[in-house]
Amino acid sequence: MKRVVTPELLDTDLGTPAEVDETLRDLTRINRWFGGVSTTCRMLKRVSCTHPELTLLDVGAGSGDVSLSSARQLGSQARVRVTLLDRIPGHMPLNGASRIAGDALALPFLDASFDLVTCSLLVHHLEPDQIVRFVNEALRVARIAVLLNDLRRDARHLALMYIGFPFFGRLTRNDGVASVRRSYTPEEMQSILSQTSAASVELENHYLFRMGIIAWKTAA
Repeated sequence: MKRVVTPELLDTDLGTPAEVDETLRDLTRINRWFGGVSTTCRMLKRVSCTHPELTLLDVGAGSGDVSLSSARQLGSQARVRVTLLDRIPGHMPLNGASRIAGDALALPFLDASFDLVTCSLLVHHLEPDQIVRFVNEALRVARIAVLLNDLRRDARHLALMYIGFPFFGRLTRNDGVASVRRSYTPEEMQSILSQTSAASVELENHYLFRMGIIAWKTAA
């Protein structure tokens, strides 16, 4: 299945406020039931084995559902303090975490400001050279690692998106198909990330066409 880049409506600010809210609710349900939260939670567990207290910057956070839910699910295993960053302030919740408006490719933080930098469903929006730039920028801000949670491009995944149309709003129907078409395969991501400054990269496939990637700042 060839990668095809088409615009996503949530990125272009073409939806009404009601449609944007509906889409954010759709994404929360998708992340809760179809691998989004579980993928980030598993990566956080991997890191928290040696770091029981963590600060986490969630880039392109939207409602912040993935990072906030994952932090809660860790329970007593680790204490994770979450900061949300998104290009559009209105996408972020008004409570539950610190909120900052900013650009993923030029993070407004000093070096090593957070233990971890993470993102969910962000990197498929970026072209390969932008992914390298983002990961290097995230590694600059991170002390330990960068966690990438995104889709795996697969024709079966695309078919599932079409099957789910009756359950989603207008923006989600458009953006879900666009997201699958423009996402990357694990092999493509490995090749792209080999061009970053990461000391090492761990990539695992997760439930329902998700992949979780840990780009370590130093040797794991």
